[in-house]
Amino acid sequence: MKSIANYISIARIFLALTLALAKPLSIAFFAIYLVCGISDVLDGYIARKTNTASKLGEKLDSGADLIMVVVLIIVLYPIINPTVQIIVWIVIIGIIRAVSMMVVFVKYKNFGILHTYGNKITGLVLFAFPLSLAFVQPDVLMYIICVVASISAIEELSIHLSSNELRANKKSIFAK
Repeated sequence: MKSIANYISIARIFLALTLALAKPLSIAFFAIYLVCGISDVLDGYIARKTNTASKLGEKLDSGADLIMVVVLIIVLYPIINPTVQIIVWIVIIGIIRAVSMMVVFVKYKNFGILHTYGNKITGLVLFAFPLSLAFVQPDVLMYIICVVASISAIEELSIHLSSNELRANKKSIFAK
């Protein structure tokens, strides 16, 4: 029972990778995608409810999220055809995230992505992206995502730079 949440995160890693094999925006794609989304909610919920949250679980969850985002970028890129401005913005967000990870590694000799409200909102907006493509112009969606992701990336880097310890479950720069 202790590792059910971890198994769910591991399953999400494999499911996210299978998205690369599914036809983008097909029924199979959306089925796998929705299972990934449900598993992302379930792993944390189960870990908290069963009192089995762990450092490994935090890393598996963050790794699964990162893999899913990378796969989605690769799969959806040809469909959304982003402008150069959006690509540059995404690269800058990626650089901020990479610097944040390097700060964590240098300061704590560890890997860590925080579970802040900003990161959760970014995850929710990213999750809604493929589902929203039928209703909203891709450029509008990408601007929204970039604004939200920029704020959360800067917040996370600020937290890492100002903290004396790695607290993966810190909710906000404004929380103690």
